[in-house]
Amino acid sequence: MSTRAQIAIEIGPEKWAHTYVHFDGYPAHMLPALAPWTPEDILAGREIRQVRANELDCFDPPRAPRILPRPTCELSHLYIWQDSGWVDFTDRAE
Repeated sequence: MSTRAQIAIEIGPEKWAHTYVHFDGYPAHMLPALAPWTPEDILAGREIRQVRANELDCFDPPRAPRILPRPTCELSHLYIWQDSGWVDFTDRAE
């Protein structure tokens, strides 16, 4: 069974791009795996099967990220870029 997640990246005032991650979205995996990646790297991936520290396994063709007015957790976990690093935002999202 997959642990799905989202990565929300602020792209403008009240504009957050939400990138889908299909599996291994739990914090013990995602936070170390996200560490080497920038928000720009994640946005370029658009729709991701799995995040690894050395590779973004992306869908081909990908779907565009959903644009929402704030970070919104619609799946199991939500991660955002904050203070120059990735954080688990799951419990703080609306």
